[in-house]
Amino acid sequence: MKKEYDFSKGKRGAYNSRLKKQITIKIDEPTIEYFKKLAEETGVSYQNLINLYLRDCAAQEKKPSIKWLKTS
Repeated sequence: MKKEYDFSKGKRGAYNSRLKKQITIKIDEPTIEYFKKLAEETGVSYQNLINLYLRDCAAQEKKPSIKWLKTS
């Protein structure tokens, strides 16, 4: 290993921007508050917690169990 590395021409976050894609999503307030509370407890940002949870769901191919109410 070198004693010193030259990062003067490096771009901060250049690789990270390719890992995630910014989107707009509507999430109800109680859900956001839940993840914000969890973020305070864990020290991980609520957006990262939501991403981690969704990634876990995708990896396990979880499907939501939604029961729609029939309206007349």
